[in-house]
Amino acid sequence: MAVLAESGSNPDVDLLYDINGLAKDAPHWFDRVMEFVGEYGLLLAMVLLVLWCWWSVRRRAEEDAASTVAALVWAPLAAGIAVLVNVPIRGFVERPRPFVDHHDLNVLVTGKTDFSFVSDHATITMALGVGLFVANRRFGLVGIGLALLEGFCRVYMGVHYPTDVVGGFALGTAVVLLLSPLAMALLTPLMKAVERSRRAGWIVRARSTSDAQGDALVPGARRPVASEEKDLAA
Repeated sequence: MAVLAESGSNPDVDLLYDINGLAKDAPHWFDRVMEFVGEYGLLLAMVLLVLWCWWSVRRRAEEDAASTVAALVWAPLAAGIAVLVNVPIRGFVERPRPFVDHHDLNVLVTGKTDFSFVSDHATITMALGVGLFVANRRFGLVGIGLALLEGFCRVYMGVHYPTDVVGGFALGTAVVLLLSPLAMALLTPLMKAVERSRRAGWIVRARSTSDAQGDALVPGARRPVASEEKDLAA
C-alpha cells in the first residue's frame, strides 16, 4: 500500500512536477506568500467565511434561520470527523510525502514527517466548503473555490501528490453529505430551542426592534392587545 506513485511515468507524479515546477520559477516572495496561504491563510479564510455566513443569516432572521445555523454548526463538526476518519486511512495506506521519493522538488514547508495520503488541509477545507453549500449556496460556492485553491497550494508547496488532494476532497465531501441527514435531524431542533431562548436566541436570530422594545417594558406590565393599540392610534 505504500506505493501509489513511484515513477515519472505516473500521471500523478507528472502533475506534481508540473505544479511544483511553478514554485521554482516564481520569485522568492511569492513562494513565501504561497507557503503562508497554503499552510494557514486559507484555513483562516474558511473559518471567517463560515462566521460571515452565520452573521448574515442571523441578521436576515428568515423563517429557516434555525436550520441554516444548524448546517453551519455541522460544517466544522463534519470537518473534525473527516480528519478523525483520515487517521486510520493514513496508517493503512502509509504513503510517504512526495519529497521523500522525489528529492528534486521545491519544498516550501519543512518538517513534515507524517504520511501524505490523504491531505488534512484538503479534507478540512472541502468539508467546510460543502457544509457551507448545504447552508447557503452563495457562500458555499466561495468556500468550495477556496478549497480547490488550498488543494493547488498543497501540491505547489511540494508536500502532497495531486491524488492526496483529490482524496481529501472526496473524504471531506463524503462525510458532510452522508452524515448530513442525521446531523441535521439532531442539530435543527437544538437550534430551534436556542432560537426560542431569551438569552441565547441571538445566536440564531438577531433581535428585531419590536423585540427590543418588548424587552424594555416594565417587568410584570401587560402588553397591549391589538385592539388597544388601534384605540391608542386613534
